[in-house]
Amino acid sequence: MSATISVAEVHSRKNRAVTFWQSTNGKKVVMAVTGAMMFLFVIGHLLGNLQVFEGPEKINAYGHFLHSIGEVLWIVRGTLILAILLHIAATVQLAIRNKKARPIGYSRKEAINSSYASRTMYWSGPIVLAFIIFHLLQFTAGYIHPEARFVAGDVYHNLVSGFQVWWVSLWYIFAITLLGFHLRHGIWSMFQSVGIAHPRHTKTLKHAALLIAALIVLGYISIPISILLGLVK
Repeated sequence: MSATISVAEVHSRKNRAVTFWQSTNGKKVVMAVTGAMMFLFVIGHLLGNLQVFEGPEKINAYGHFLHSIGEVLWIVRGTLILAILLHIAATVQLAIRNKKARPIGYSRKEAINSSYASRTMYWSGPIVLAFIIFHLLQFTAGYIHPEARFVAGDVYHNLVSGFQVWWVSLWYIFAITLLGFHLRHGIWSMFQSVGIAHPRHTKTLKHAALLIAALIVLGYISIPISILLGLVK
């Protein structure tokens, strides 16, 4: 009897999960939660990478620390990639659902009122995902390290030698810029989701979202630009 109840509970939970995922509100919650996870990772990763300006010892020590918790780190990476996939899936499915529900006559009006950042949300996500995979293969696994020798454990060397290749830096800057557009819209959506987006504060909150996204982008791209200019050798 208990086994039957247990199986029934499992099926009930699965059905609730499926129903939650299929609902519009469920997809929005998934987007919000996965977006928050990615935002925290982006901030943490930026703080770690900026240590390159403090010299080889500092950032290499940071790299050794991450290596010492390797299994935990790969779990975090796997969770992050899963979060990105769920985020993209929810975004695309909501876009398709909204397009089907929206009268054709309103399509031009929405395009005028919507921001460029919101209109790039649907294709910038997959590009950023591709960038993350390339980034991991280049700087973490060392499988892709064009025109330079990958040295395991020497984070400083790998960053500098990797970004000295102009097209790698250009691809990095392009992907991070797309991430900035994505973050700008995502942060603004977060303000709306938590209920602080009052009409009186709309302009201020939009400026805050833009400022946060811009600071993150500038922080990330300062590394390849400094390396290309020879400021970090």
